[in-house]
Amino acid sequence: MSPLPPSMADRDGKIWMDGQMVDWRDAKIHVLSHTLHYGCGAFEGVRAYNTVNGPAIFRLEEHTDRLFNSAKILRMKIPFTKEQVMQAQCDVIRDNKLESGYIRPLTWIGDKKLGVSPKGNTIHLMVAAWSWGAYLGEEGMRRGIRVKISSYTRHHVNITMTQAKAVSNYTNSILANMEATDDGYDEAMLLDASGFVSEGAGENLFIVKDGVVYTPDLSAGALNGITRNTVLHICKDLGLEVVQKRITRDEVYISDEAFFSGTAAEITPIRELDRIELGKGDYVGSRGPITEKIQSAFFDIVNGRNPKYAHWLTQV
Repeated sequence: MSPLPPSMADRDGKIWMDGQMVDWRDAKIHVLSHTLHYGCGAFEGVRAYNTVNGPAIFRLEEHTDRLFNSAKILRMKIPFTKEQVMQAQCDVIRDNKLESGYIRPLTWIGDKKLGVSPKGNTIHLMVAAWSWGAYLGEEGMRRGIRVKISSYTRHHVNITMTQAKAVSNYTNSILANMEATDDGYDEAMLLDASGFVSEGAGENLFIVKDGVVYTPDLSAGALNGITRNTVLHICKDLGLEVVQKRITRDEVYISDEAFFSGTAAEITPIRELDRIELGKGDYVGSRGPITEKIQSAFFDIVNGRNPKYAHWLTQV
């Protein structure tokens, strides 16, 4: 048997915490921290790539802007500037000697008081980074993954704030993902309160039909993904028409291609939904040709091979 990987808490390295680099094992909070009890916090997922010019963070500014916007929606004032938070993300890649990796900024409410109201409490921020490969597996990146429509409904836009990357919102994602994986699937796809497709448990969705690329509009409760935005740029470069609209589950069943996008998932093809193989012709149940082109263009961008998007890469 191969040894188990180290726990997230028991590792060598450094974590940026409230303005200081601390030893990985010393990055701790109190058990009576408000966010731990009530779930009011915000986070980001950011990737650094070992580009042709060395380690660089992809769309650092956009991710940092979204972190601050999420905090604003949750009425949390981050006690650091945008520039400080951007620098912290560069520092954790450099200080942990990572050529590539996943970066996790998190802002949370501290332990001065409990009770539903967080008013008067302290706002904290940490940034960690570690090595992380293909979120849904290397094979999934090539062959595509198996997905199930979840029995759980995606948040209504006025129940939780869907444009905040909020800690509490991910309970919905966790339940959907566990249900799907317990049933033998790789990931879940969630519908909104009206029965239209929203997104994956942690990814945005795209489908292809007759050469046109479709993605759910944000009124379906999907997060405004930064990788989603990247795909929109790629489609324009490839001369592909993109339509943002409400999508039904049966439209996905009869699509020519489908894929998830996300910082963790990158561009992951979907080969099957609810045991129905997607695609047509030679591409039934496999990665489609347009998906492959988008995937290839994406990795050219993040690895620094497309000078048009060099401004999206922040060298560490």
